Amino acid sequence: MSKVKYYYDPDTLSYRKIEPKKVKRYRNIAFFFLGSLLFGFLGLIFLLNTNLINTPHELSLQRAVKNYELQFEILNRKMLQIEQVLGNIEERDNNLYRLYFEANPIPEEQRKAGFGGVNRYKSLEGFNNSEMIIASTKRMEIIQKQMVIQSKSLDEITKLAGEKEKLLAAIPAIQPIKNEDLTRMASGYGWRTDPFTKARKMHWGMDFTSPKGTPIYASGDGKILRADNNSSGYGKHIRIEHGYGYMSLYGHLSQYNVKKGQKVERGDLIGFVGNTGRSEAPHLHYEVWKDDQRINPINFYYGSLTAEEFENMLKYATQENQSLD
Repeated sequence: MSKVKYYYDPDTLSYRKIEPKKVKRYRNIAFFFLGSLLFGFLGLIFLLNTNLINTPHELSLQRAVKNYELQFEILNRKMLQIEQVLGNIEERDNNLYRLYFEANPIPEEQRKAGFGGVNRYKSLEGFNNSEMIIASTKRMEIIQKQMVIQSKSLDEITKLAGEKEKLLAAIPAIQPIKNEDLTRMASGYGWRTDPFTKARKMHWGMDFTSPKGTPIYASGDGKILRADNNSSGYGKHIRIEHGYGYMSLYGHLSQYNVKKGQKVERGDLIGFVGNTGRSEAPHLHYEVWKDDQRINPINFYYGSLTAEEFENMLKYATQENQSLD
């Protein structure tokens, strides 16, 4: 029930009832409806922008967004793991593999360089999560580039390893006569007394005394360069071209087991001990050449001698005695 309002009339000295005007009444009613409509509209906007009221479609979209955010988080964790594994491989590549094979390391800035030029990610702009999407895409592309660089590097290392394997097989690394077949190690590399002139003369190889017919073995992989009696002093001799600048020579043989141009592997039987050429007694004169220079063969027996056997050989090889050729 609405309140009745009165006013004091001084003419009649009494209170009179206030009769509201119809226009004012209609105006008040209009203001009420407009105010209600405005507050209702603002309330609707507020509700639509909060989680208090959501349609099934909106709830579905929210779940999808949360799922995408979770997937991005998982993706970033996986990329972090990949980066750590790649970093470990790159470190070993630069500091172990490439160092061992004497290859230049790959600079860090080359491994982890980004992509310049035009805006590669323009199509990813304008979304709510554009920054996150672009950052993840950049990170993934850098990882892909690192993997390509590392793959090429490992291909190069594989090739270098193959060459290294060939080199190690080619180096004359074993004693050409087995220890059990040796009578003694007669003379080593260095200044020795010539058995014929008795003068002090440079002896360019090592003399292994052994009975005539004792087997002689190739000290490394290679190709028979010569197997003849056409070199002064050496008598029947064999020369093996190993590659990489190495050549080995076997002198004073009694007979050959190979011929010129034949390929041999380390440990193959190539001939037999003899006493041909400028020789005082049956023995093998053995030389090692590197880049057309004769070097001490004592440094190339790591493939067949124990530490004790090598120490004994070194002891006899350094004695300034008389050579056998």
